Amino acid sequence: MKIYKYGLVLILLISVISAQNFKVKAAGKQTFNFNNELKNQATFFSTTPLEDVEGIANDATGSVTFDLAGFAETLSGTFEVKVASMKTGIPLRDQHLQSANWLDAEEYPAIKFEISSVENVKQIADNKLEADVKGSFSLHGVTNPITAKSTVTYLDESEATKKRAPGDLLVVKAEFNVKLSDFEVENNIIGNKVAEDIEVTVNLVGTNK
Repeated sequence: MKIYKYGLVLILLISVISAQNFKVKAAGKQTFNFNNELKNQATFFSTTPLEDVEGIANDATGSVTFDLAGFAETLSGTFEVKVASMKTGIPLRDQHLQSANWLDAEEYPAIKFEISSVENVKQIADNKLEADVKGSFSLHGVTNPITAKSTVTYLDESEATKKRAPGDLLVVKAEFNVKLSDFEVENNIIGNKVAEDIEVTVNLVGTNK
């Protein structure tokens, strides 16, 4: 009886784990590349006493690899955003943002995120998962752990997706906060204090072709 119970528990665990994977046409190991041709971007938001500061970075690239039989267990990859591509709509503020007094684009040209693990995977649809993606975030020469609340959608190649890019597509949306003092960045732009926490949203599309 005990063996039967243990066997049943094992079957249930396997069923739960396998349920948190993509159910798509493809199988096996997949690698997706994210490049500027797909118009990937990261946005950031903070506040000052006078106004909100919103910005966008259009130079967002990277790649991920995972096995469709075990997304959470096999996901790996890196992403980066070029500091020089960050714009806030005001040229003088952009210069300050990229200067040695703030993010220092010359000394530290890229902001990077390297995936280390995946937790709390939730199946939203056959081709869509929600998950907490953990990794090492490098900014201004400092690296700290960050958890990104992520939604990942796998799109089988179709006539509609071919209009964006050939191959299967992976659509990623991730949100996380960056605490400036954790990365030795002063929280002011042209004399105006900004919030310690910067809200970051990343929207990416990658192809496996």
